[in-house]
Amino acid sequence: MQVKKIVITGGPCAGKTTAMSRIQKVFARVGYKVLFVPETATELITGGVAPWTLVSNEEYQKCQVSLQKRKEEIFERAARHMDADKILIVCDRGVMDNRAYMNDTEFANVMQELGLNEEEERDQYDAVFFLTTAAKGALEAYTLSNNGARTETPEEAIEVDDRLAAAWTGHPYLRVIDNSTSFEGKLRRLIVEIGTFLGEPVSLESERKYLIRYPDLHRLEEMPDCQKVDIVQTYLLSSDDRVIRVRKRVQDGNAMYYRSERRYLSEMSRVETERKVSREEYVDFLDQADPARRSIRKTRYCLTENHRYYEIDIYPEWERQGILEIDVGDEKEEIVFPEGIQVIREVTEDKAYKNHSLASAMPEED
Repeated sequence: MQVKKIVITGGPCAGKTTAMSRIQKVFARVGYKVLFVPETATELITGGVAPWTLVSNEEYQKCQVSLQKRKEEIFERAARHMDADKILIVCDRGVMDNRAYMNDTEFANVMQELGLNEEEERDQYDAVFFLTTAAKGALEAYTLSNNGARTETPEEAIEVDDRLAAAWTGHPYLRVIDNSTSFEGKLRRLIVEIGTFLGEPVSLESERKYLIRYPDLHRLEEMPDCQKVDIVQTYLLSSDDRVIRVRKRVQDGNAMYYRSERRYLSEMSRVETERKVSREEYVDFLDQADPARRSIRKTRYCLTENHRYYEIDIYPEWERQGILEIDVGDEKEEIVFPEGIQVIREVTEDKAYKNHSLASAMPEED
């Protein structure tokens, strides 16, 4: 049985409700049993439990996080007892969405009282798909009429959208779906991204990769929407048409482990599946490491900016350059780079800069 748990999140009036219906139709057709964990905040607020009905926002957030986790546990338990080969659990917002509605002290208190860890709560989901609020780039579509719990003005919606993006930044599989196309195009891009994550044959993902000048790391680390992650990536023995690797990701002393399998359809398109593994499984997989390739060690800076998700990789072998990656829905799409990033050249189609090749030999610095 294959059980995947994803989050559909984003700012107010981003299209989540319509997206849920589309997800149900599309993935049921390709053999998935699709389960939906309903949005907890809407349930509580419409039921009379809200930040303004409790003695404090902190007490309300404890209720919301507790209920969110309990609901997800029940859905996961139910999934394990269903007669289905492929199950997709779709969470209408996840635990980290609550981070956007608390200050740092409140969030720390909620995590401590409930015995939770921020990185573990963020990374427990297999993938996160962030729909940008209509207030950013599609103001004519912004409305409060379809959700009785929504009260934000467009300006407030943009602020909430930014805080939500910051709360999820650092997740190993975060995709941002903006308003650069029509709403129908937005939904199609979301479906393509989910399909890519699930590794369905019809799903494609386009990746752009750029060689950049060594960035100001101190500036990156000071940015509120940037997360630093240390990564060790090891390639395993595999057939010629597939690439299998395991990764160890460490953030703030907390380690998570993953195994991924990737099949390339072109230089820029691929189908990839990935799953979390235990530390014990990770250690066992290392016994299958390809002796012809070394483990890649790098520090990744995950940055949300320009309504997009960027990954900047810094390698210990290089002192003057790094690599920036961004996933796009259209190979011809114009790319806007983060402020302060100096691009040397695009290396999307340069095989020397693919991670699989970097495991064999690092190119000389430009």
